[in-house]
Amino acid sequence: MTTQSLSSKIVFFILVLISLSGFINSPIALALGIVYALFFKHPYADLSQKAVKWLLKIAVIGLGFGMYMSEALAAGKDGFLLTLFSIITTLGLGYLIGKALKLDKKLSHLIATGTAICGGSAIAAVAPVIRSKNENISIALAVVFILNAIALLLFPYIGHLLDLSQYNFGLWAAIAIHDTSSVVGAAQAYGNEALSVATTVKLARALWIIPVSIISLILFKGKGEGVKIPWFIFLFLLAIIINTYTKFPETLSVKISSISRLLLVLTLFLIGTSLSKERIKSSGVKPMALGIILWLVISISSLIAITIWY
Repeated sequence: MTTQSLSSKIVFFILVLISLSGFINSPIALALGIVYALFFKHPYADLSQKAVKWLLKIAVIGLGFGMYMSEALAAGKDGFLLTLFSIITTLGLGYLIGKALKLDKKLSHLIATGTAICGGSAIAAVAPVIRSKNENISIALAVVFILNAIALLLFPYIGHLLDLSQYNFGLWAAIAIHDTSSVVGAAQAYGNEALSVATTVKLARALWIIPVSIISLILFKGKGEGVKIPWFIFLFLLAIIINTYTKFPETLSVKISSISRLLLVLTLFLIGTSLSKERIKSSGVKPMALGIILWLVISISSLIAITIWY
């Protein structure tokens, strides 16, 4: 084992412990992960990638034990029209702007889908349906990932600058940020109410993977591997039901919710460690331009709509 390899492992485990300490929030954890990726070669890249998928699901399910059904239904109802508007607008603009930039149609669709629904999960679900090339999948994931990292760091600052309420910020984050991890991370940094609203609306939004995948199948006439349903969302709802309608111990609910928040911070750190220099370069100028335009349009329009109607 080389000195450099040993150093990367030591620093990695120190940062993991810091992420689980409760002394830092999600944006800081993400920033630490990004800084680590720029200076060290990840010693456990493949394992970390697998861990992120499971940790995020476990954390989200655990957060359900800190919520009540009445709050979830109210947030879901308010977020439905905004979600529908954002998905239709983003997919439509993705097609038009992608055509103007002369991008591959499938690449444009993947970036638009990732922006419209839930980032990497949506891209992973739609890619086999439209029989996309691996190169296009990698580029789309890189674009969405970079913008997610920026959103997680930037959104809480903008929210405080505009003096958004906890409810409005949670709604905005759920609509305007791509991946579930970044949505929940940004909302967690803003406050507990924002976290509850953002998680509920975002997971309801994630269910749109199913109809969008079916529409994609029709548009591109693909014969892929089928639609991947995000089953953990139903476990999240089950956790809310248990917490609302059963005599589940309140102390245990609080404990599970607290542990879930720590796991979320760790997840964001691990996500940050995967943002390498190579990944940034692979995104390309035109795909990144498409991603930025779509993201700005949906962020600004949803913010205006929320401040006017909510």
